[in-house]
Amino acid sequence: MPRVNTLDMPPEEFRKAAHEVVDWIADYLSDVGTLPVLPAVEPGELIDLLPSSAPEQGEPMETIFRDFQKLIVPGLTHWNHPRFMGYFSISGSGPGILGEMLAAALNVNGMLWKTSPAVTELEQVTLSWLRQWMGLPAEFFGIIYDTASVSTLHAIVAAREFHFPEARQIGDSRGLTVYCSERAHSSVEKGAMTAGIGQENVRKIAVDDAYRMKPDLLERQIEQDIRQGYKPFCIVATVGTTSTTSIDPVPEIAAVAERFKLWLHIDAAYGGVAAVAPELRHVLNGAQAAQSLVVNPHKWLFTPVDISVLYTSKPEMLRKAFALTPAYLETQGHPRALNYSEYGLQLGRRFRALKLWFVMRYFGHEGIAERIRIHVRMAQELAQKISEHP
Repeated sequence: MPRVNTLDMPPEEFRKAAHEVVDWIADYLSDVGTLPVLPAVEPGELIDLLPSSAPEQGEPMETIFRDFQKLIVPGLTHWNHPRFMGYFSISGSGPGILGEMLAAALNVNGMLWKTSPAVTELEQVTLSWLRQWMGLPAEFFGIIYDTASVSTLHAIVAAREFHFPEARQIGDSRGLTVYCSERAHSSVEKGAMTAGIGQENVRKIAVDDAYRMKPDLLERQIEQDIRQGYKPFCIVATVGTTSTTSIDPVPEIAAVAERFKLWLHIDAAYGGVAAVAPELRHVLNGAQAAQSLVVNPHKWLFTPVDISVLYTSKPEMLRKAFALTPAYLETQGHPRALNYSEYGLQLGRRFRALKLWFVMRYFGHEGIAERIRIHVRMAQELAQKISEHP
C-alpha cells in the first residue's frame, strides 16, 4: 500500500483541487480579454479586505480558492490581456505554464550539480539550443538569473573583475566608469550603484535622431575620462531600448570597446530574441564581439516570468567574482560537474530551465520564428496605419 504523507495535503484532495485550478487557468487564458485591463481599486483596498492576522486553524481549499477569485483577481493588472500595452508585455504560453507547474511540484534546488544534476545539465543544454537559434558564438556560456536587471549587474561585476580583480577583496571601485546610451535601461545605473561604482560614474552618451548611441561621442568621453584619471572598464549597448525600441550601432561600439580594451555588454533583454528568426538575425550584428549579452525569454519567447539569460564569452570572470566554497558546499570535483551557484550572487536556484525547455520543445525553432514574424508584421501594419492617419 502506498505511503501517504499525512503532514501535507492528502493526494486525492490535491488531485481534486489541482484539476479545479487547471480548469480555472484554461478558462482564464481563454477569456482574459473580457476582463478590465486595469483593476478599479484604490491603494490599500485589498489590505483592508483581508484579515490583519493569519488564521489559527487551517481553512479548506475551496474557501481559499474562492477568495482568490473574489478578492485577488479583481485587484490584478492583467498582463495577459490583449489590450495590455503599458510596458513590453510578457508572453507566457501553455507549455511554459505546464513546465512551471512541474518545477513547483519538484521543488528542487540546483545550487550545485550534486544537489540536482538534471537541473544543471538541462540549463546547459537548453541555453545552448537558444544560443544556436540566435546565431551566437559557440564559446558563449549561458546562465539563468531572474531578470535582466540582475543579469546586467552580474555583467558589470564580471567586467570589474576582468579589469580590476582587486575590487573583490578591497571593495575599492573609485574612479571606475561605465558607459551607456542616455536611452539605456535604468538597470545599468542600478547595477553600477549596487556594484559600488556609483551613479556619477555612469556616463550617459547622447543619441542620434533614431535614439541610438553616438560612437564618436562615446570615444571622446572615454578619452576625456582617461586624461582626467578615471578608469573606464565597461560599455553597455542596447538592442531594443525600453522607451523607443532603438538599436545601438553595436559593431561601431564594439570597435571602440576593442580599441580601449573595455568589456562590452549588450542589453538585448527583449529585442535580442528577434534573432531566432534567421532573417531578423541582423539585430544582433556585432554581438559576436561582446563579452556578455542578456536576453529575457519571459519577454518575447513565450516563457512565464521570470527567466533571464546571461551569455558571456568569459565565464571565468563570473566565477572569480562570485565563487565562495564553505565546507557545506564542498563536493568532489568532476570536469563535467558545473556548479552554477559559483557564477552568481544567489546560492539557491529554481528549476527555471524546465519551462523554457517545454516551450522550445513544443513550438520548435520554426514555430517560435513564425510567431515572432507574425508579431513583427502586426507591428508594421500598426505603424503603417498610424503614419497614414491624419
